[in-house]
Amino acid sequence: MIPLTLAEIAATTGGRLHRADGTAVVTGSVEFDSRQLARGGLFVAMPGERVDGHDFAAAAVAAGAAGVLAARAVDAPAVLVPPVSRAHTRSVALTGDTDGAGAAVLAGLAALARDVAGRLIRDGLVVVGVTGSSGKTSTKDLIAQLLAPEGPTVAPPGSFNNELGHPWTVLRADRSTRHLVLELSARGQGHIAELCRVAPPRIGVVLNVGSAHLGEFGSRAAIAQAKGELVEALDDGGVAVLNADDPLVAAMATRTSARVVLAGEDRRAEVRAVDVVLDEHARAAFRLVTPRGEAAVRLGLHGAHHVGNALAAAAVAGELGIGVDEVARRLSLARRVSARRMDVTTRPDGVTVVNDAYNANPESVRAALNSLAAMTAGVDGRHRSWAVLGMMGELGDAHAAAHQEIGRFAARLGVGRLVVVGDAAAPLWQGARSAGMEGEGAVLVPDVDTAIALLEDELAPGDVVLVKASKSEALWRVAEGLLAERSSPGSSPGESSRGGRA
Repeated sequence: MIPLTLAEIAATTGGRLHRADGTAVVTGSVEFDSRQLARGGLFVAMPGERVDGHDFAAAAVAAGAAGVLAARAVDAPAVLVPPVSRAHTRSVALTGDTDGAGAAVLAGLAALARDVAGRLIRDGLVVVGVTGSSGKTSTKDLIAQLLAPEGPTVAPPGSFNNELGHPWTVLRADRSTRHLVLELSARGQGHIAELCRVAPPRIGVVLNVGSAHLGEFGSRAAIAQAKGELVEALDDGGVAVLNADDPLVAAMATRTSARVVLAGEDRRAEVRAVDVVLDEHARAAFRLVTPRGEAAVRLGLHGAHHVGNALAAAAVAGELGIGVDEVARRLSLARRVSARRMDVTTRPDGVTVVNDAYNANPESVRAALNSLAAMTAGVDGRHRSWAVLGMMGELGDAHAAAHQEIGRFAARLGVGRLVVVGDAAAPLWQGARSAGMEGEGAVLVPDVDTAIALLEDELAPGDVVLVKASKSEALWRVAEGLLAERSSPGSSPGESSRGGRA
C-alpha cells in the first residue's frame, strides 16, 4: 500500500482515531491475518466464525503494526470505522458477522481501497477486471503472467475475489505497480458493480455465463445481468473483452460505452484461435489470429477450455501494446499458478492424478471430463480413465437434474470408472447408471477415505484419475491422499481456500 497516516485513513474511512494522535504512518501491508503482518502494517480486525480479529489487535501492534482498522474499541492505536446504515447480509455469510462489526470493517476496508486505487489510477495504474461463471482464476493468472514483464503487476492469490479479498488485493498495489489484475465474483445483483466502484477497471473481461450460483440467481439470464455489471462500469475510454462463443456474453456489447473486443473461436472474434489441436496431455496448440498479426501458441496448461482463457488474456495484452509474437511466446511459457485447478501430477508408479477440485459447476465439470477423455484417448484398457466426482453446490432446484446430466455425460464420454463421493451427489451416480454405467462402472461411496481405499486397491500404472467437486466438499483430499508420500519433485502444495467464490 502507499504510505498513509492513521489520520489520513480515518478521514478516508469516515472513522475516528482511538488511542492514537494520527501521526503513525502505515508503511507495510494491510492484513486481516495477524500472522502475515510486517512492521508498519495495518491490521484489519475482522470478526469471524471462530475468532474475532479485535481480540488480536494489541498483539498485532506489539508485533510491529502501525495501527488497527476496527469496528469497536481495542487495546491498541486504531481507526474505528462507523457502523453501516444498512444490513450487509453478505458479511454474515463471509465472516459469521451477526452484530454488524464485520460489515462495518468491510465498508471501511473498501473505502480505503477505493481511495488508494483512485490515487494510483491517476498516476497511470491500469486496472483489469475479470469475471465469469468459470475460468476467472486461470484467466486472471494468465493475464498477470502476460503483463508482468511490462512492469510490476499485482493479482490476487487463488480465488481471492469477494468483499474481503478484492480490497485486500487492491491494497497490495503501490506507487511502483503498473497493472492491477482483479477477479470479481458475485452472489447477487449489484455485487460486481460494488467491487468495480472500489477499483474502477479500464479493461473488463467477461468469460462466460454458466450455472454457478443458479440457486441464488434463479436463471442464467439473471447471472448474465450480474456479470454484465463489469462492462457497465467501464467508461468510453475503456475496453470490454467479451467471449464471442457465448451468446449471453457477446450480447453484453450493448450494455457498455467502452470499445468492445470479441475473443473466441467464432469467426466474428477479432482475437481468435484457429486450427486447435490437443496433445496426449490435453494441452492445446493453436494459431492466434489478431488484428495485429498471427502467431503459433502451444499452451502448457491442461484442458481445451484454456483456449478461451488464453484468448481473453491475449486480447488484454494486445490492448496494452504487447505484440502478437510476444503474446504468443508468453502464453506458451505460462504455467498454472493457482492450486487445485487442472493440477496434473504423475506418481512414480505411472498413475496420473488430476486435481481440479477447487470448485465445480456443470460447465466446469464437463470441461474437466473432456480433458480426462483427451488425456486417455486411444489408450487400451477399460479402467484407464477414472472420474472421482462430488457434489456441485448452489444449484437450487436444478440440483438433481444437473447432477443426473453430468452422470449421463460421463457415461456418454466413455469414462472408464466413475466414483461418486457423498450422498448429496447421488443423482450423479443415478444419471450414469441410467446411461449404461452399471455395476463397478459407476459406484457411490460415502466419504473421502472410502474413495481413496477403493482407488488404491484398483489403480494400475497408466491410469488417469480426475478429482472434481465444489469447494465445500474438499474433495482435493482424495487427490492429496493418492499423492501422499509419492509426489514428484514438480508437484505443488495445496492452496488456502480463504476468501474465494466461484
